[in-house]
Amino acid sequence: QVQLVESGGGLVQAGGSLRLSCAASGSILSIRSMGWYRQGPGKQRELVAVINSGGSTNIADSVKGRFIISRVNAQNTVYLQMNSLKPEDTAVYYCNADLRERGTYSWGRDYWGQGTQVTVSS
Repeated sequence: QVQLVESGGGLVQAGGSLRLSCAASGSILSIRSMGWYRQGPGKQRELVAVINSGGSTNIADSVKGRFIISRVNAQNTVYLQMNSLKPEDTAVYYCNADLRERGTYSWGRDYWGQGTQVTVSS
């Protein structure tokens, strides 16, 4: 079993900052990439940022320059530092991992955390 546990969401005023954390645990052999997605009210889930084991990142244009993704490979942990938050950043943020479980031969991307609410007030 693999678990992704997020923390760090909350309520913040526009212009403020929050830091999200996600730790993956369980029967993990290796993780290729970890990232963050979000789903706002009435919207589809969208990519926010992803980082691979080498440190290369892919950041959504809507958050580029404001959000920073980082990762500690040895701890299977990924962080999302969110600065200059806007009301349109309000969403449930989900952690995702592309990993391979011990005792298996395939990689999978369908590993998700439970989600953490981020609310930005104007």
